[in-house]
Amino acid sequence: MKITIIGTGYVGLVTGTCLAETGNDVVCVDINEEKVNKMKQGVVPIYEPQLDVLFHKNIKSQRLNFTTSLEEGLDHGTIVFLALPTPEGQDGSADLSYVLDVAEKVGSHIKEYKVIVGKSTVPVGTAERVRQTISAKTSTEFDVVSNPEFLREGFAVADFLKPERIIIGTKSQRAVELLRKIYKPYTKMGSKLIIMDEKSAELTKYASNSFLATKITFMNEVANFCEKVGADIDMVRVGMGADSRIGNRFLFPGIGYGGSCFPKDVKALHKSGQQEGYDFQVLDAVMEVNKNQKTALLPKIEKYFNTLHGVRVALWGLAFKPETDDIREASSLNMIDALLEKGAEIVAYDPEAMENIHKKLGDKIHYSNTMYEALEKADALVIVTEWSIFKLPDFNKIKELLKQPVIFDGRNIYDLEEMKNEGFYYSSIGRPLVNGL
Repeated sequence: MKITIIGTGYVGLVTGTCLAETGNDVVCVDINEEKVNKMKQGVVPIYEPQLDVLFHKNIKSQRLNFTTSLEEGLDHGTIVFLALPTPEGQDGSADLSYVLDVAEKVGSHIKEYKVIVGKSTVPVGTAERVRQTISAKTSTEFDVVSNPEFLREGFAVADFLKPERIIIGTKSQRAVELLRKIYKPYTKMGSKLIIMDEKSAELTKYASNSFLATKITFMNEVANFCEKVGADIDMVRVGMGADSRIGNRFLFPGIGYGGSCFPKDVKALHKSGQQEGYDFQVLDAVMEVNKNQKTALLPKIEKYFNTLHGVRVALWGLAFKPETDDIREASSLNMIDALLEKGAEIVAYDPEAMENIHKKLGDKIHYSNTMYEALEKADALVIVTEWSIFKLPDFNKIKELLKQPVIFDGRNIYDLEEMKNEGFYYSSIGRPLVNGL
């Protein structure tokens, strides 16, 4: 089928590439001319595991093409996916200006039946606003569908090719049948296709992300309480996860969630509630706890050193999670600000995100070429992102390079007994302090 993707961020580019991989003829539209030219030359503009392989394969097969012309894109595809940004507004609501601007242009240009598919995460009622915006500009027949994405950065390709569920929000049977055809390769492999109305589909995405954010936040609260009473969050987590009603996913405590989805979606759902006269009290707590959790290590570091002025801290991890270069709402930013404010010196290492951090912070911190180089002459190691390469390090080398064997772990990636045997002072989240010095 002929498909158009408008917007080539994480969602748009992964969607377009993966749909090309199943044999569709895909044109991706983006207004950034430099970005489009680079993609035409085979340059993948984002870091996402497995994406580059499929990207190059489908460009070579001429199933994946790029243009800056919206008109060209609209002429191409019967199905048009809107994968546009919906950034957080000043009041916490989702900014729909990009979506509605494109919808207006769609209405001004389409000449034959199109299915306009919303992939962006949007407030309840957006599909209807898009429909009204297009209708004001055309008498051509079209349908608007809400088809929210559930892609995790770092696993986006795998999530698209093997989705747990596909949500299609529309009352149009004609649109449903066309989308069934597109998603048939995935439903044949067992993925669940769920048809519902547009508003329910839109809310499903916000509710899902907000629930997961709440689950993470609750575990962080329990972890903080564990430290007060001398319990071990790892033990509590295993006991809770054994209950099938709870499950064992998203029970890992740490120094808060970040990224492009959870923070923005929680705020947007909360704001939508306010606009409808409903107060999401749970989400109030989620946002406040997560804000504080991002610097949960700071009091522990201060307690150890008494003062952070002149203390050199090695920071492992800058991305908001492993397997991405995304630093949006990353806990590293909060930790860096807090440490610098206290007079600490920071040298950081991340496998993918250092360039993005440097663009944002410049030379406020130092950057290291390797994870071990960051440790040289540092007073302590602080772990912020749980990259796999950090999980089985050479502990003897760490001790040789640090001024003293001191680790503050915001992701609980090391075993307490091992840290004791290795002779580290090791402080983590919700677990007993190890003083093996």
